[in-house]
Amino acid sequence: MDKVLFSLGGTAITAEIALYAGAALFAALLIAVLVVLIGASRDRAAEAKRQAEEAEAARRKTAESERTLASLLQVQNEMTGRMQTMAEIFGSRTSDLARLVNERLDAQGQKVGQAIEATGKKNEESLGKLAERLAVIDRAQANITTLSKDVVSLQSILANKQSRGAFGQGRMEAIVADGLASTGYAFQYTLSNNSRPDCVIFMPNGAPPLVIDAKFPLESWQKLTAAGPSGEEHRIAALGFRQDMQVHIRAISEKYLIAGETQDTAFLFVPSESIFADIHEHFEDVVQRASRARVVVVSPSLLMLSIQVVQALLRDVRIREEAHKIQKEVMELLGDVGRLDERVRKLQQHFTQANNDIGDILTSSGKVTRRADRIAAMEFDDTPQAVVERQRLAGE
Repeated sequence: MDKVLFSLGGTAITAEIALYAGAALFAALLIAVLVVLIGASRDRAAEAKRQAEEAEAARRKTAESERTLASLLQVQNEMTGRMQTMAEIFGSRTSDLARLVNERLDAQGQKVGQAIEATGKKNEESLGKLAERLAVIDRAQANITTLSKDVVSLQSILANKQSRGAFGQGRMEAIVADGLASTGYAFQYTLSNNSRPDCVIFMPNGAPPLVIDAKFPLESWQKLTAAGPSGEEHRIAALGFRQDMQVHIRAISEKYLIAGETQDTAFLFVPSESIFADIHEHFEDVVQRASRARVVVVSPSLLMLSIQVVQALLRDVRIREEAHKIQKEVMELLGDVGRLDERVRKLQQHFTQANNDIGDILTSSGKVTRRADRIAAMEFDDTPQAVVERQRLAGE
């Protein structure tokens, strides 16, 4: 045991000293471990105590919440009964209002339906008449081909001026008389300057009449046709026809276009579709001069179409006269609908006010319920938590 193991700082360390030092070190470590274990045990005991206290506090709060919830359920049941009663009252009043509104709407709908039905019948009649007139136009157009093929027979008929004038006048009168009522036109009508156009068509709404002239220079056209398609003779005949047309157009413009008494435009009637087509193809300058002079060159088909347009205008005037009656009924209907809308808006305001009142009642009942809960819990202590809770409830 006295054997020296090693030296430390000049001190000889024997086996006995080393044994004692190891025992001391072990004892110190053991004491340190015991101290740590004792501290941990104390911490666990404190934590367990704290958890037990928190569990007890949670149990108390749960019991208090259950009591508060029971009170709230009781108040809610009472408010539910009151709301059901109010809902029944509002439901009965709403049913009466809906029934009244439906009755008014049914009555107004019946009136509107009757007006629409009457308007539909009138429109059907007008469309039927228009279809009849369109059928007449279709038949007339179907005859154009046949008429264009009869140029040779037409030339034989128009051998002199009187025959030519009577033929053009007759075709124009037949077209006008077939398309308009007897009060819608006049033949050989005398104007204020003592001129007598072949025909005038009286326009609707008091507008000035439309003048139609049927004195087409067919003699010059016949010379042009006989001169052949080209050559000097053709040029001279074309120049003569152009001059005759210009003279006739100027005469129509000067005699028949009277400001305020006749329309600003007059018709120059050409009794043949083929002649009308040739004029527009080979004498465009004549057509343009006539347009500048406010004279329109028309063929039989164009005159028929113009008559149909005038007839449609007259029918439109009659329809507008009837439409005024319908418009009056519709305005009265709109007045009834406006009054109904105003009354419904007033009723909506009443419902909105009632809804706002119910919201105020619910707010007041909530305050009463919270105060009753506080009284039931006997929260009269002056602890900071109780003071804060009372201030929160007073703020709500």
